[in-house]
Amino acid sequence: MPKKSITVRVSAPGINDVLRSFRELPDNAQDELRSEAQKLAETLAQKIRADGKTDAAPQSPIVASTVNVVEGKLLPTIEVGGEKRIGRRRVPAYRLLFGSVFGSNAYQQFHRPHNGQAGYWVYPTVERNGAEIVKAWNRAAENIAEKFAEG
Repeated sequence: MPKKSITVRVSAPGINDVLRSFRELPDNAQDELRSEAQKLAETLAQKIRADGKTDAAPQSPIVASTVNVVEGKLLPTIEVGGEKRIGRRRVPAYRLLFGSVFGSNAYQQFHRPHNGQAGYWVYPTVERNGAEIVKAWNRAAENIAEKFAEG
């Protein structure tokens, strides 16, 4: 079965240790962390959508409409693509996703060569903003852990 979406999870060294420590806290702590992760993911999703809408490939603004936050995760998680029908011809988003994000040597409609794993607009946006998102997530996790450790 072909891949139909790109899932991006913001991560950094040491995050697994933080997540492990949250298992020892009450469920309410994890719920608060999920809420904070969702807010941070929405911030990142807005930036990815904006970069997609201004990208040079004609399909990118259309594909950018499929950028969504994955709910219920402890880490900021975003998904792009899927089976949503987009564009004038109502094709599934995944049919335009990979050419729009990574370029293509075989299909000229994407107007640029394949760029390897770096991509043109999703991953560069995550790279530019990832450290800021991780820093905010760590701050939120520390505050939540302190709150529940005291109580």
